[in-house]
Amino acid sequence: MFKSTVIAFALAAILGAGISHAADNEPWTKAETALVIDAYELNTIEWDKLVANKRVAGFVSKASDGLPEVYDCSRPHKGDTVNHCKTMWRKYAVSRELHQTRRMLAKANGLLWGAYHLARPGNPVDQANHFLDYAAPGEDDLMVLDLESLDDKQFMSLADAEIFIGHIKARTGRYPVLYTNHDTARYIATRRDQYALLSRLPLWYARYKPEIKGVFPMGNWTNYMMWQFSSATNCGKKTCPMRIDGTGYDIDVNTVPMTKVELATIWKQGALLPVRPPELQYLVRATGTLGTSTMPQNHAIAEASVRKRQPVLTALNYQDF
Repeated sequence: MFKSTVIAFALAAILGAGISHAADNEPWTKAETALVIDAYELNTIEWDKLVANKRVAGFVSKASDGLPEVYDCSRPHKGDTVNHCKTMWRKYAVSRELHQTRRMLAKANGLLWGAYHLARPGNPVDQANHFLDYAAPGEDDLMVLDLESLDDKQFMSLADAEIFIGHIKARTGRYPVLYTNHDTARYIATRRDQYALLSRLPLWYARYKPEIKGVFPMGNWTNYMMWQFSSATNCGKKTCPMRIDGTGYDIDVNTVPMTKVELATIWKQGALLPVRPPELQYLVRATGTLGTSTMPQNHAIAEASVRKRQPVLTALNYQDF
């Protein structure tokens, strides 16, 4: 009886806190919530117009991409020819200078600053060093590992991502935030024992739909740190979830479940999220077309359901929409 009561109260706390936020419908429409812009090197920014938007609290810029380019093209390189190698180096050098310029402009205008590494196949320790050398993150800057998908032919494998994360922590004393989409987040959440670091990084969640109720992949995550809700994927000349003056329709826009003041207090992150006991998640099951969460009314039935479930399914929601 006592055990059932404790579990029920713990579950109620979770349902009343993180999950209610994660289930928000178009939270970016709430004027009190802060916005974060993220951009890669080909996004155009008119800074005077962008910083006039008082809801924009932060700017995250693409930094490194895989391994560094080679300056001396007589050495082994990724280019098809020597001339291609030289073109790739010029693009790399210009992009790095652009990154530094954006950081100066963002900070001069009072924006929170962050940088992300686009993770590719290849030595994860060398990639971590590349990111830190390229981005040169300050103590208050956000660091992000960008895992675009589970395709380890084009992007870093999850096993290598764990090594990348560990090296960032060893060099800086902080863990980065994880940026990824629904499928990859769900995969990590349901295998959190295997990916003990990835599954506990604060989540920057990419999903281009108006709501995530009953779909947000839980595991150790009770909520997103940021939700990338608008990009070139769902924003065009005719329709767009949100347009930001001073940017093109291909800009990435993110919502956060807090105000600008609150975001500033947690921006730099650095710690792992606490491990959530699987039992608290097993009391909830997904039903309906959007995977709406429901809880058995009888605590004894709920506990019996917990004991019957296989330990591999540790995410609250494991449906794909």
